[in-house]
Amino acid sequence: MDKTLLERMDNHMVLSILNEKLRLECDSLTALLSRYELDSGWLMARMSQIGYRYDPNSNQFKPGA
Repeated sequence: MDKTLLERMDNHMVLSILNEKLRLECDSLTALLSRYELDSGWLMARMSQIGYRYDPNSNQFKPGA
């Protein structure tokens, strides 16, 4: 997963990819950020733009405040 490709994608496509990676490859947001060398602030801002937040209990991004 290349950040430069993610930066050019629609936020909903990024959401889909992130949740798939969390479901299949990474057991936490920290693991995802580390494995793919993603910036937490950038990622949270992108998800916030479409009204999603990370839920650690389900290990996925979900709609929320």
